Amino acid sequence: GGFLVPEEFRPDLMMIPLEQSIIRPRAFTMPMASNQLRIPSIKDTSHATNVFGGVSASWGSEAEDLSSTTNQPSFGQIVLDAHKLTGYTVLSNELIQDSAIAVDTLLSRMFGEALAYFEDVAFISGTGAGQPQGILNSGCLISVAKETGQGATTLVKENLDKMYSRLLPSSHGNAVWIANPDIFPQLASLSQAVGTGGGPVWVSQMAGGPPTSIYGHPVIFTEKAPTLGTVGDIMLVDLSYYLIGDRQALTTSASPHVRFTTQETVYMFTERLDGRMWIDAPLTPRTGSNTVSPAIALATRA
Repeated sequence: GGFLVPEEFRPDLMMIPLEQSIIRPRAFTMPMASNQLRIPSIKDTSHATNVFGGVSASWGSEAEDLSSTTNQPSFGQIVLDAHKLTGYTVLSNELIQDSAIAVDTLLSRMFGEALAYFEDVAFISGTGAGQPQGILNSGCLISVAKETGQGATTLVKENLDKMYSRLLPSSHGNAVWIANPDIFPQLASLSQAVGTGGGPVWVSQMAGGPPTSIYGHPVIFTEKAPTLGTVGDIMLVDLSYYLIGDRQALTTSASPHVRFTTQETVYMFTERLDGRMWIDAPLTPRTGSNTVSPAIALATRA
């Protein structure tokens, strides 16, 4: 803590900036009036013969009897339970009094960024037990298998092609790629075979910056994604299908009494929220051999 009181009393403080939030700005957020929020939903898992879990339409003739046709949606329920995310730190009273910067303001900023960081970690890979259910543990996640003979910790163009083909068609306007930085060298070396030749398909030259999209969808590199070779090292996700329930926004409290005898002040930062995907299973399309989903990941390559 003494680093906050340098000899020169410099008013600025150097910090390693945390990544900006990835999921929350793109998710669907709802306030929670109580510790639990129940939201009616439609169970729509197949379009083979109907939509919305049971709604169908048919061509017919005049005065045709439709009374024997079952034609109603299948309803379900999404339950959000507020989980508590807390940050805690202790500062000496002298540090607070002598620092050339406003410690309260600094801590509010730091803990705000820290809690946002750990929100993203949970929104991506949370178990759902005592914390939000992450995309990688959602029932709607499609894990695309590696190619036959594909080496460990590698990425090939065919992986991306097949991931893109499994994306829910209505998600093409919102989906983003989320990838661990470890996967960048694999992206940079992607190539397409054409006859006996071929060439690079993502990076064609290194004079400028690397591309920022794959098939028109933005690429977001983040250390919060699993590392290269594991499920989730690269994902294609429509984050508008991720639901966040906010029960308690970030609150800050401080107490000089908890550690009064050591002349220290305790700071605590708390928020309560939950998160999960809107849908529980991939969708079977009316025609086609593969299910589709707003959440696609590449399977383990080990």
